[in-house]
Amino acid sequence: MNKELIETLKYLRLGGLLVHWDEYLKLAAEGRFSHARLLTHVLEEECRIKRENARQLRLKRARIPDPLVIETFPFERQPKLNKKKIMALYDSLGYMHQSQNLLWLGATGCGKTGLATSFLIHAIDQGHSGRYVLFADLIAELYRSVADHSEDKVLKKYLAFDCLQIDEIGYVEVEPVQVGLFFTLMHQRHKKKPTLITSNLGFAEWGSFLKNDHLTAALIDRLTENSHVINMKGCISLRPKISPEP
Repeated sequence: MNKELIETLKYLRLGGLLVHWDEYLKLAAEGRFSHARLLTHVLEEECRIKRENARQLRLKRARIPDPLVIETFPFERQPKLNKKKIMALYDSLGYMHQSQNLLWLGATGCGKTGLATSFLIHAIDQGHSGRYVLFADLIAELYRSVADHSEDKVLKKYLAFDCLQIDEIGYVEVEPVQVGLFFTLMHQRHKKKPTLITSNLGFAEWGSFLKNDHLTAALIDRLTENSHVINMKGCISLRPKISPEP
């Protein structure tokens, strides 16, 4: 391959063709493919490579700390969990098509984050953009945006994601201005784009950290109006227990 051709392929961003050029020439020389079939094969491979690169880029941008997938979730250890319902939601991708929220409520360590993350990754694998964020980090970012008057910019960023996972709601108390901005974010995503939420607290306890009964009621109303609530309160912790030293 001469320098001019290399530069042409780079300019056209045909990285797969550049890497596999000799392989394709070998296929042609062996006569295994007709001209039309060889060209089709090259284009299909280039398309596959670009799609995989795009998927990997979406995963990187999602900032998922622990990329867990549904195939590794130990359903056998959580017999009280409705596996059939969860897999039906997962396989149909209905939460994306119908902009439905998914809320996992249960004790620490029972697998809420793992399940929610697997749904986020599934959406990303199917071509959607996504983002993972801890509730505490989201609230802190919203609070900082008030100081430098960038609220609209921050809200716009989180509104842009096709699927947003907000993890561990309930571990930190929030200020009134943060509650207002969080409500605005959820209100604007309502029935437009799905939000995946995990919380160690039941809805009746949300007022304890949001500290605003009216906004809490309005927030829960919007989150649950078009959603699936997965109750994991009866599930056990999946985290390994450390035996006390003798």
